[in-house]
Amino acid sequence: MWREFSPVSVDWLATPGALDRDDGAMSTTTTDGDPAVDSAPEAGIGQPIGAGIVTALVGFTSSFAVVLAGLTAMGATAAQAASGLLAVCVTQAIGMLVLSRRYRMPITLAWSTPGAALLASTGAVAGGWPAAVGAFVVAGLLIVLTGFWQRLGALIAAIPVEIAQAMLAGVLLPLCLAPVKALSVSPAVVVPVILTWLVLQKFAARWAVLAAFAVSAIGATIDIVVTHRSIDAGALIPRVELVAPHWSWQAMIGVALPLYVVTMAAQNIPGTAVMSSFGYRIPWRAAMSVTGIGTVLGAFAGGHAINLAAISAALSAAPSAHPDPRRRWVAATTAGLTYLLLALASGALVTLVAAAPKGVLETVAGLALIATLAAALTAALAVPAHRNAAALTFLVAASGVTLLGIGAAFWALTAGLVVRRLLRPTPVPPPPSDTRPGPAAPA
Repeated sequence: MWREFSPVSVDWLATPGALDRDDGAMSTTTTDGDPAVDSAPEAGIGQPIGAGIVTALVGFTSSFAVVLAGLTAMGATAAQAASGLLAVCVTQAIGMLVLSRRYRMPITLAWSTPGAALLASTGAVAGGWPAAVGAFVVAGLLIVLTGFWQRLGALIAAIPVEIAQAMLAGVLLPLCLAPVKALSVSPAVVVPVILTWLVLQKFAARWAVLAAFAVSAIGATIDIVVTHRSIDAGALIPRVELVAPHWSWQAMIGVALPLYVVTMAAQNIPGTAVMSSFGYRIPWRAAMSVTGIGTVLGAFAGGHAINLAAISAALSAAPSAHPDPRRRWVAATTAGLTYLLLALASGALVTLVAAAPKGVLETVAGLALIATLAAALTAALAVPAHRNAAALTFLVAASGVTLLGIGAAFWALTAGLVVRRLLRPTPVPPPPSDTRPGPAAPA
């Protein structure tokens, strides 16, 4: 299950002034005087509260394994990875509380799942974990800058959809292969995890990843008991591990820039479009400022990036959250409060994952991203004229190649844009019109 990504068209961004939004705008375009709202059935406060709790649970359980895999791949220790998970939970929770109460809109935030997948595929960079933290800080500053500089946001929106999605698909492929590879390493735990995920995909897809993780946790617990291993009780307590950032040009180009691009192209822009489909106009400048500053502050504790929610945004913004659009902001506020509680579980989750048999975490993360891979490939190959460029982008990103200390995601994006331009179909000029006078009409 893909937590946040949705290949939504970004044509709306080309509209003049689309990014130059009035942060004091009304929360929704479908409230006062709307017959549908006026005639909506009465609903208690429990409905949006329940929707908010579900929003947080679905968002957290469906991809926290991807976050842990990404942070660990960048060189974080178990304590630092737990701190990073704690940081993104807290910063996005505070961001939701601020934005939803200030604008009375169901604005939900999320950590960057495609960004975490990017980190997992990129691996350690020159300078190690401190350099990765520095890259997270720069990505956050770029997000803030996007809110105040319209040209930067338009530049990101100008990246062809098929190239951006091909890069994302290539980044995801190694992660989605992990469940298959883990079958030969820890079959006793991995097989039940995969079967559980398959069954829940059929009957309750929303909870498939949560059920798969529950089975993996049971398997890990049994393995710990059988092998007579002990768990450090002190590691179960959530704590913040602050890291001083290191500035590495390889990390800036190979991590910060791709992290910013995928967060904007696969999260913030689609998230705005999803909210627009429910009649809400996101305060762009405020949203980018809150998520960007939250990313910068969380980076020092190991958090990689937070952004607008996309798919899970519908759980709080849809009519199922409340018949009255003016009351749905309560769902976003509840989601923020729930994330604060979930943050307390970060240490316990990382401790359990660390004690699990090899390949279990990667299996859960890979299963969570299969639907995302399918969606990204579909969007990447949708335009026949640009399939070769998209395919090359996908292959370079999936290769995991590192050149000059820079990861594959940057080279994939560069190669895709260059090849797309070289192979762009030449427009055929229309045939010249015959302007000679015809024969005179008979008298």
